[in-house]
Amino acid sequence: MHNVWLIARREYIERVRTRGFLVTTVMIPLIMGGFMVGTSFLGAKVVLPSHIAIVSSDAQPALDLQDELERPRLSDGAQGGPASRPRMTVDVMGAGQETQAIVDRDLDSGDLDGYLWITPAGTPDSRPTYTFTPRSPEQRGLRPVLANALDAVLMRERLAHRGVLGAELDSMMHPTEIASVDAPNSSDRETKEVSVAVLFFLMYMVIMLYGMNVARSIIEEKTSRIFEVLLATIRPEEMMAGKIIGVGSVGLTQVAIWIAAGLLLAGSSIVSQFGGQPVHVALSAAQVGYFFVFFLLGYLFYSSIAAALGAMTNSEQELQQLNMFLVLPLLFCFTALKAVMTNPDGNLARGLSLVPPFTPLLMYLRVTLGHPAPWEVALSLALISASIYGTIWVTSRIYRVGVLMYGKRPNLPELLRWLRYS
Repeated sequence: MHNVWLIARREYIERVRTRGFLVTTVMIPLIMGGFMVGTSFLGAKVVLPSHIAIVSSDAQPALDLQDELERPRLSDGAQGGPASRPRMTVDVMGAGQETQAIVDRDLDSGDLDGYLWITPAGTPDSRPTYTFTPRSPEQRGLRPVLANALDAVLMRERLAHRGVLGAELDSMMHPTEIASVDAPNSSDRETKEVSVAVLFFLMYMVIMLYGMNVARSIIEEKTSRIFEVLLATIRPEEMMAGKIIGVGSVGLTQVAIWIAAGLLLAGSSIVSQFGGQPVHVALSAAQVGYFFVFFLLGYLFYSSIAAALGAMTNSEQELQQLNMFLVLPLLFCFTALKAVMTNPDGNLARGLSLVPPFTPLLMYLRVTLGHPAPWEVALSLALISASIYGTIWVTSRIYRVGVLMYGKRPNLPELLRWLRYS
């Protein structure tokens, strides 16, 4: 155990003193924070006014639609405010021979964001045809706005034909306002999802980054032939354990710094209010504790595989060809992220969270966002622990022979033969 501690201490001190550790520890939180703040700022502040044209041979319906679209509306939220639909400027044009060329030219130049062409009904029993041409795919979102406005105009016209006029018509057509009241703990749920997504990303990134660092460290020492000296006094299993513990401690230190910085910023007066929305952390101490537990288990599982890959290969190029064994399970967790967050207690989430390669990431999401039974958590911990033990058992035998193998990469029969060595 003393040799394991010495190797782990050496790996830890060497890595925390590097410029790369300092840069990533500082820059990654700044980049993530800047991205989140910038996204919130742009979403809250950017206003997208629209300029459209209505082309119709009948002026009165077009003018009624213009009035409906340009009329200011209050939002239906609990606090009121500006309209949720974009502010619009509407031009009315007659349907002449040159109108098509004019609106197409204005569309190409950017003077118009789109135009609505109204074709009169062919028969008394039919309705006019409405065709909207947007300038770009982003303006396609104006179609439901135009449809709602058209419905309101047509309804006014029908009521007017039936003799409903003046104040009575305005009262009947007044939009219904629905107050929005958040469900209990809905804000906590939203902020918890954001917090969990951030921690999920940190866990994925650190497991991937530092797991591969174990393999790279082994390759570096193999190419420099340092192993041949170290193995005179240290067993291969002790060296592998020391590397996994030392490199993992670096990742754990970095994550702890990031979480502490995030908690301090979330509680500071600088960012406690942004865009009128309070920023707070919705994770309990137990959930943060689960994060570190599943982080350690995930790191041990994947770094053991990485150690075997490093012992089997002789260069970074060969390692890149085999790193799919680490990347594919983690990428699958990313693809399943939305499904698990949407229904963390569903059958799909329950099944995936018990599969050892997915357990560290997906069971952590379930523990934080859902209500897994205690036996499910205990079973997942038992399964991932047994998988770690089996992975280390296999890896130690590959490592013991592979660290002294140079030249070609071993094939499957050779790996199976290594496992039978005592």
